[in-house]
Amino acid sequence: VLAQKLLEKYKYPYLSIDHLKMGLIRSKNTDLTPENDDALTGYLWPIVREMMKTAIENNQDLIVEGCYVPFHWRQDFSESYLTHIRFLCLVLSDHYIEDHFQEILDHESDIEHRITETDCTIEKLQEDNRNCRNGFLIAKEQIVLIDDNYDQTINRILQSNG
Repeated sequence: VLAQKLLEKYKYPYLSIDHLKMGLIRSKNTDLTPENDDALTGYLWPIVREMMKTAIENNQDLIVEGCYVPFHWRQDFSESYLTHIRFLCLVLSDHYIEDHFQEILDHESDIEHRITETDCTIEKLQEDNRNCRNGFLIAKEQIVLIDDNYDQTINRILQSNG
């Protein structure tokens, strides 16, 4: 949703790594499935990384959105590229997930239609968010922790992006 709002506000195009993933899977360019998260990161990241470099080299704005970014992504870019990249990781707190779990499920298809994971539980979602948060914190990346009000957090990001 943040990528869509940034597109609307700044008119910057965005790349959904999920769309790239599904295009490669559905076209049979890989035997991976949507459940192969770790393998998908290794498969998709080199493609996404080079698309980012191409956009930077051509002075083009591009929002890259998705969860298939390795924790130590910066090592794949020289400083001349890094000065053009702003990284932001949105993570939900355990507390937020507990208090808003059904609301989270209700909004999972706001931007793209998703087939609901029948095995999605509060505990699994909390674990995934903790792993993401911890991995990017260890890598010293900027984390935005959504702990109380999702819309206010997104609006605060949009206001600071000027």
